[in-house]
Amino acid sequence: MPTSVASPRVHGDARGRGTPAEGRLAGRHERKPILEIIISNASSKPIYEQITDSIKTAILSGELAEGEQLPSIRALANSLRVSAITTKRAYADLEAAGFIETVQGKGSFVAGGNAELIREEQLRQVEAHMARAIDAGRAMGLTDTELTEMFALELE
Repeated sequence: MPTSVASPRVHGDARGRGTPAEGRLAGRHERKPILEIIISNASSKPIYEQITDSIKTAILSGELAEGEQLPSIRALANSLRVSAITTKRAYADLEAAGFIETVQGKGSFVAGGNAELIREEQLRQVEAHMARAIDAGRAMGLTDTELTEMFALELE
């Protein structure tokens, strides 16, 4: 069962420009949440990895665009009710993988020019799905020929 849900908000882009308000309510500006992160204590994955996966998924799906600012480490930690060290580890992993970049004094942003990186990650995901399908087929005794035929039929 999920224990925390956060909807951090965007306040600008990598060039320091503010984003326009997504709507108005009684003369006040509202901003659209940029992503929803669900943390599950029941998961076998560490919390920092769940955060990393959620942000990576949002980038790969286009939910987070190039140059979009992520919440500060402390703000994300507070909204998820986790340690700032946990969110710092998630951001460090994302930066090491090339998904985000941090500008000292300004914050963390979705990395620019990562179209090839995104494509490679998506290809890895497809390959992982195919490997699981092959493993499942072999576990039930299907031959390579039968698996190939099934794959060819799905391509049609």
